[in-house]
Order: sequence, then structure tokens, then C-alpha cells
Amino acid sequence: MKKPTRVLAALACCALLGNAHADGPFRNPDNKNLKDPAEGTYPVPYKMPAVAEVTEQLNRVRAYMDQATPTRVVNKKTGAPVTDFKNPIADAAFEETAGDYGILVYEMGVVHTGLLKAAQVTGDDRFTAMTKRHLDFFAQTLPYFRAQEQKFHLERANSFARFLDPRSLDDSGSMCAALMRARAAKVGPDLSGMIATCSDWVANKQFRLADGTMARKRPQAVSLWADDMYMSIPALAEMGRMTGERKYYDLAVANVLGMAQRLYNPQLNLFTHGWHQHVPDSPRFYWGRANGWAVLAMSDLLDVLPKDHPGYDKVLYQLRATLKGIAELQSGSGLWHQMLDRNDSYLETSASAIFTYVFAHAINQGWISPTVYGSIAQAGWIGVSTKITPKGEVDGTCVGTTLASDQVYYYNRPTSVHALHGYGPVLLAGAEIIKLIKNPNVNIEYKVRTYHYQPKDGGKTDYREHQ
Repeated sequence: MKKPTRVLAALACCALLGNAHADGPFRNPDNKNLKDPAEGTYPVPYKMPAVAEVTEQLNRVRAYMDQATPTRVVNKKTGAPVTDFKNPIADAAFEETAGDYGILVYEMGVVHTGLLKAAQVTGDDRFTAMTKRHLDFFAQTLPYFRAQEQKFHLERANSFARFLDPRSLDDSGSMCAALMRARAAKVGPDLSGMIATCSDWVANKQFRLADGTMARKRPQAVSLWADDMYMSIPALAEMGRMTGERKYYDLAVANVLGMAQRLYNPQLNLFTHGWHQHVPDSPRFYWGRANGWAVLAMSDLLDVLPKDHPGYDKVLYQLRATLKGIAELQSGSGLWHQMLDRNDSYLETSASAIFTYVFAHAINQGWISPTVYGSIAQAGWIGVSTKITPKGEVDGTCVGTTLASDQVYYYNRPTSVHALHGYGPVLLAGAEIIKLIKNPNVNIEYKVRTYHYQPKDGGKTDYREHQ
């Protein structure tokens, strides 16, 4: 009776792998020896991800985002559709989304970037259908909302306020980069006017330090946020690629170095969330998503920065050092903690997904070795994939978070499936994991109950002693 029981248990475990929210413990199905006394169990489905399985998970997220983000103009008082785009009314607005999924917020820029990446990796145009729909809607309605603003002066109550009157990097940078990426991929209409508005804010109008480092006037009069590496650097990098003008690359590199000078801790290889000019030696708080934005910004910059640029090696060095620090703090579930250096803080999805993407992408680009980092990326995806619900929602994502000065605030930020911050990173992570699994320059060996990512030129391994 023992053998059938074990087989049934193994089959049940394998069946559970398709359920993102199934409870463990899990046995690794890649170990075919069901009697192996040295095989442990895991809190997550510890196994080699299958391309088909990852693709299905990405499609779930895509489908959920697609249905949760309507592109319609309605009367916000009555809910009635607005179809006359010649005569603006004061109550016309974008129809509200199912969750906190604003279609012009910076988080949606990451979603579009993730959809573009997924389409590129899978060859499935369904991933860019939502991006095309959103961008078509922007092209159709921008003149209407501009006329509405001229007539009624609604300011922030205007649905297009971020592109009619940008006031921050949050209004501008992330969506700007996404619009340029969509333009390069020939997805949707050419939104050069919107790109001109948002890129002008990032490159010329955002408040900054004397050395050009992007800064904010909150919560102190002069503050730096690690988040702003992503809210500025990718847009500058894409402007460099789109225009060929080196000044944009120069400013992007200067911001990596300026931010790192003030925010990076070389002892921990981590970025603190923020810095205040009047208290430069203030306590440091290593918030997960802030570090995610930092490494994602550097990764995006290196994707387009000419290798002969004098800042290329400096940015690459900074990215490698930060990834080393992040790798050392991965939890036993593959996820990372809300406060990276505090393992009694909760495990958080958006930062974990960003880290997973950047590890996998850096390997695929040849910036870091697959040895060690490959299995870290794989484990990251294993943890992240458990946060994708059957509906395609992304669970466990910290909601919007300001720059704070106490751990209590960070520890107790709520998580929500309506926090849009998690969706784009999950799309990016899954797409890049597919690319890593297919990477022709990497051999993945399953030996001694775990995974070893070997560079093709890394020499021949020998496991004779284990046979």
C-alpha cells in the first residue's frame, strides 16, 4: 500500500502546481525517485518552470488587466457614455477602472512595458492588444480633454491632467518611457505630442539638485527618492535612443551616479529609500520596491546606453553590486521582504517580481553570470508565481508608499490585489524567465536535488561521485 500512496501523493502534488494559491508543502517533481530520503519539501512549488505554464500565467494577468481597464469617456455624475467629442462638458471623465488601475498613472507605464516584453518573447500579439487599445484611446480623447480644460479649468480633476499639466516625475517618466517603447515597436498610434510633453518635464522641468540629480520638495524641502531613478532614468534613456542625442544619456548616467552617491550603502549593497539634504546622515530604511525601481532603472538604461559611453562601466558596476546585495537577502520562499534587511517584515510581491526580472534579464544580457544568479531568478519566479490568482490578479503587493522615517510605517503598509505596482513587474518577470529558460548560452542542470545554471563555456561538470 505504501507505494501507491506515495505515487498518489506525488501526482496530487504535481496537480497542485498549476494552482497558484495551493498550499504546500510541495515535493519537487523533477526528482523522479519517490523513495529518496534526502528530498525535502518546500513551501512553494520548487521545480523547473515550464514555458507553457509561465505563458499561461502571463496570459491570466494580461486578460485580467484587459478587462479591468475600460477605455471609455462617461459623465462621472450619471455614468452615461459621452460620445460627442466636439462639445466638452465639465463632468466628462475616464470611466473608473475595476481597481486602483488608472490608465495614465506611472504604474500603468510598467504594465505596458511588461506587455510589450511578453509579446516580444512569446510572439503572441494578444499581449499588445491592450496597449494598442489604450494608446488609440489617448489619441482619440486628448483633444477633447484639452478643450475641456481650456473651457472649465478643472486642473487635477481633468482625466488627462498628467499630460496637460505635468507636475512631477510620477506624472511623466514611466508612461513616457512606455510610449516611446510602444512607438519603437510600432504598437498603436504615434503619440509624439504626448512624448514631447512628458520628456520635456523629465529632461528640463523637474526640480533637481545643483548637480542635476532629480529631487523632490517633499516630504522635506529637498529630498531624494530612490523611486525616482525609475521615474526619470528610463525615459531619459529612451529619449537618447529615439533622438540619438547623447545629452539624454549623459543626464541618465548622471542621475544613476548622483542617486547612488547619496542613497547607496556599499556595506549592505542596498539603496535606502530616501535622503534629505538638511539631514544627509539620517537613518536608512531599505524598502524593497525602492531597490526594485533602482535596479530596474539601471537595467533599462544599460539596454540602450552605448557601450562606448564613459558612464557605461560605472552603471554596470553599480547594478552588479546592488544585485549581489539583493540576492543575499532572498527568503526561503523565493520572495523578498518588504524591508529587505528585516526578515520579520512581510514578503512583498512587486519588489520580488522586479528583482526576478532584473536577475533574469542581466543574465540574458550577459551582465552577470548565470552561475548562482540563474537559480536565484528561478526561485524568484517560483515565489512570484504563487501570487497570481486564478483570476489573474496579483496578490501581496504593497500599496503606494511615501518616503517615511520610521519602520512602523513601512512594516504596516497594506497589500492589495488592487495595487497596480505588482502587475507590470510580474509580466516582465515571467517574460524574462521564459527567455532565460530558452537562453542558448546557458545549460541548466538538475543535480543533487537542485538547479545549476552553467554558462556554455563554463567547462564540463562531473557528478560521477554521486552516481
